[in-house]
Amino acid sequence: MTSKQRAYLKGLAMNIDPIFQFGKQSLTPENTKAISEALEARELIKINVLQNCQDDPKEIAATLAERTHSEVVQVIGKKIVLYKESKNKKKIELPPDKKK
Repeated sequence: MTSKQRAYLKGLAMNIDPIFQFGKQSLTPENTKAISEALEARELIKINVLQNCQDDPKEIAATLAERTHSEVVQVIGKKIVLYKESKNKKKIELPPDKKK
């Protein structure tokens, strides 16, 4: 993902609300499955990490991206934004990659 594409996604993410929250239980297989399904449906999601979660949001984001085959757009404080291009319901058109 290019910096231009990442910036575009960051702009889109500003207007969406978090649809998942991580607390004491942090990352569970159920969370991962639900997030994977949400990414397929929405492509771009925001996740809130609550104060009582002991894990680092950047580590959670990296683990989630690996498990769901998505990309971390940004981690700001306790907010994580993930993107994964949908196979069936493509909604977001990224700016073209000029390097190709």
